[in-house]
Amino acid sequence: MAGADDQSDLFPGPRVPSGTTVINDRCLLRGEQDFRIVLVSGIVLLQYATGDRMAEAYALVSLVQQGWADQREVARAFGYSVRSVRRYQRRFEAGGLAALGQAGGYPARRPRLPRSREQLVRRWKGQGLATREIARRLGVTPKAVRKLLKRLGWPERPPEQLPLPGGDPNLSAFPAGAAGEPLPPAGGPAPSARDAEPALASGDTDPADRRGDRLLAYLGVLDDAAPLFQSSPRVPQAGVLLALPALVASGVFPIARQIYGSLGPAFYGLRTTLVALLLMALLRIKRPEGLKEHAPGDLGRVLGLDRAPEVKTVRRKLSRLAACGRAAEFGRALARRRVADRGAAMGFLYIDGHVRVYHGQRPLPKTHVARMRLAMPATTDYWVNDAVGDPLFVVTAEANAGMVKMLPGVLAEVRALVGPRRVTVVFDRGGYSPKLFLTLLADGFDLLTYRKGRSRRVARTRFTLHEAVIDGCTVSYTLADQGVRLLAGKLRLRQVTRLAANGHQTPILTSRRDLPAVEVAYRMFERWRQENFFKYLREEYALDALVDYEIVPDNPDREVPNPKRRELTAKLEQARVAFAQLTAEYGAEALMNPERARPTMRGFKIAHGPLAARLRTAFGRITALEQARAATRARIPVREVVETDVVKLAPERKLLTNLLKMVAYQAESDLVHRVVPHYKRTADEGRTLIQAALASPADLEVTAEELRVLIAPLSSPHRTRAIAALCADLNTQSVLFPGSRLRLRYGVALPPAKRTIL
Repeated sequence: MAGADDQSDLFPGPRVPSGTTVINDRCLLRGEQDFRIVLVSGIVLLQYATGDRMAEAYALVSLVQQGWADQREVARAFGYSVRSVRRYQRRFEAGGLAALGQAGGYPARRPRLPRSREQLVRRWKGQGLATREIARRLGVTPKAVRKLLKRLGWPERPPEQLPLPGGDPNLSAFPAGAAGEPLPPAGGPAPSARDAEPALASGDTDPADRRGDRLLAYLGVLDDAAPLFQSSPRVPQAGVLLALPALVASGVFPIARQIYGSLGPAFYGLRTTLVALLLMALLRIKRPEGLKEHAPGDLGRVLGLDRAPEVKTVRRKLSRLAACGRAAEFGRALARRRVADRGAAMGFLYIDGHVRVYHGQRPLPKTHVARMRLAMPATTDYWVNDAVGDPLFVVTAEANAGMVKMLPGVLAEVRALVGPRRVTVVFDRGGYSPKLFLTLLADGFDLLTYRKGRSRRVARTRFTLHEAVIDGCTVSYTLADQGVRLLAGKLRLRQVTRLAANGHQTPILTSRRDLPAVEVAYRMFERWRQENFFKYLREEYALDALVDYEIVPDNPDREVPNPKRRELTAKLEQARVAFAQLTAEYGAEALMNPERARPTMRGFKIAHGPLAARLRTAFGRITALEQARAATRARIPVREVVETDVVKLAPERKLLTNLLKMVAYQAESDLVHRVVPHYKRTADEGRTLIQAALASPADLEVTAEELRVLIAPLSSPHRTRAIAALCADLNTQSVLFPGSRLRLRYGVALPPAKRTIL
């Protein structure tokens, strides 16, 4: 009988060979003598010597950037910290492979604090000087001073927090400003009296039991339920109430009331529906079906209701709003409000189309999807974003019309919004049309776009280095500036050409002659902010998701490319390829012809008669196909192509949800702008910080005049301090919760005291 030690062989499992480290289920790190090998799915990705630190750093960066592993997995397998992996990524992005060879240790030529100054730092810190002021006096970085204080054992005292008057001392916020003065708004205008929603009355006294109001709504007496709150600890996702000041400042509630009026007798009226949809978007509940994953009671406490609306209710409310057919008017009103509040950001407007792919069974028109490199059934929306990348409004194109066709209509909307002021519109090569440029300039617009098609290369001697600081960013380009003429001299524009490190030239056309060349290039390349905006909304707000599957009739006389002509074009290309092959074969035979056997051309033709006959047949086929294609119309009405009724997806509900997601994104952007002075890594982690704060639980405390929101501490002290400073900033605005008389008051809970376990 085999022993217990032998029974393990009955069920052999996968064993990792000695000297091998598992990074994840796809990647391995194997040591072979003096070399280390990185394997991905059994294929060698990289190989380097054990002592080659630069190659090892490149292996870390390659695994993370190519998506084979995340930072934590790579750091654990290679024996680094996650912070070191991020540092290597930043070095590689800034300086390439050579930057990974940077030696470790304290940076050269950076002054250190001599030990003789330790007493001086102690004395200044004892006098209450800030760390930054001490660093300024010593001529070093604040980080060096903080490290010295930590080494000296100086106690780290958290910033003082002031309790809100009349409330729980744990409900705290940072001081408003020096000498108690309120901080100026950092993310846009503060809400005014015009934004306040009228306070609603309720016959219920228990916020958890709203049967009285539901009965009134059933009897047709109530149009919207009044928000009633009760003091509750640790309400899940109540941190989303941080976004209410920005939502109120956007004017979405009075604008919707003005355009839509009322949804009729309902417990979940217009205001409640809008608040629910906007907070759903900020909480990343991307579709109404996502409400199934959240407790209605918890979301109801955030909305001031006994329970939040569920899936069928939300879909029914959206259908009711879509039936009004006023989404375009709603979008124009929101855009007018945005322009009135942020007119300074409208000097440059970025216009681009976003393609929403359709995977259903309806015969929708196709268009090219750049990110998939395919032509697929889709709908194209054209978005207009301001100079900082925030959306202004959106227009749905008819049958995927191109940018050249859509720009005049979109810019007519822009002119109605901004008035007679001159605006520079920035767009990509899809809108390139010299004839269109003449129209834009005549309408009072300036243009900024890439030059399309072939153009004469600029001599290298004309390029010079341009550097500047624009919008707080240091930029450097190698540029050549010159004038160009288009349309036989009728159109004169300015061309700024950028020379890349690999010799590639990117020509940019503009009518702005007052801007420096470096700013022209910067504004053009900032178009990628809009691309990043599309990517962010696709991933975080499900911009491409279908809201419904309803269809509406489309114009049957709309012209589309003739599929028969497309088939003839494909056959013509095949015939030309076959003719070229036969011609090459005939030429090769002529080259290799033995002159002694066939010294005359007549003898050669007789010997290769069958091949010549095939050539004549192929040429005749080309001629016939060219004549047939010339007789075929290039475009025909769509009714001659589609066998069934000509339809399109109902645009109203999708446009409405896009507008609400746009308002939610604008509110998120406003919070990010407000937190900039309080968080150093806002450029990299600002939206992540705000998203974490919005998803945080919070304690709700209700008084006669205030709704106090005490947000739970975040993952680290510096992030918590940033949100506390944001709360202090928001408290200066005195915003009422929509539909109530309760003033919103924000704070961050103090972290629990550390306990020692004996």
